[in-house]
Amino acid sequence: MESRLRVHGNPIQPMLVTFPFGLFVSAAVFDLADVAGGPAFLGEVGYWTSVAALAAAALATLAGMVDLWDVRAGRTRRTAVTFNLVNAAMAGLFLLVCLIRSHSPQRGATGALLATELVALALGGFGVALGARLMRQFDHSRVEPSGFEALHGVAGSTVEIVRPRA
Repeated sequence: MESRLRVHGNPIQPMLVTFPFGLFVSAAVFDLADVAGGPAFLGEVGYWTSVAALAAAALATLAGMVDLWDVRAGRTRRTAVTFNLVNAAMAGLFLLVCLIRSHSPQRGATGALLATELVALALGGFGVALGARLMRQFDHSRVEPSGFEALHGVAGSTVEIVRPRA
């Protein structure tokens, strides 16, 4: 299986997945500080960080759907579908938390909402493991450059759409 959306020869979707996951982790840290008695604005920062993560998750999901389009049935397809479903479930739990918090004036977190976020992050951790497996299946024959060869061509990076091989 080869990704259709690539940046300088590397699949885009695994790069995009890191943004929502990192933002979700940051949101949970802000919410933990809010629940632990920190300043009230930390809850609002956590809320808006979650909203940004949901927007990034939508882009990552779109890239995942494009990559999934041409995957043949088999182990790689099952892993890719599971990976996308796990990430969607994580984003869905955070969306639920955001919808609940959107009705409060300060958008602060509660203990139950923080627990839901932590469950979502645990699910996301499983998604990270699936993503690593998927990357090994994507590029099992690809040899990564090391040393200064890895820096060659970084300045001239472009986005390309790769047509699947017949």
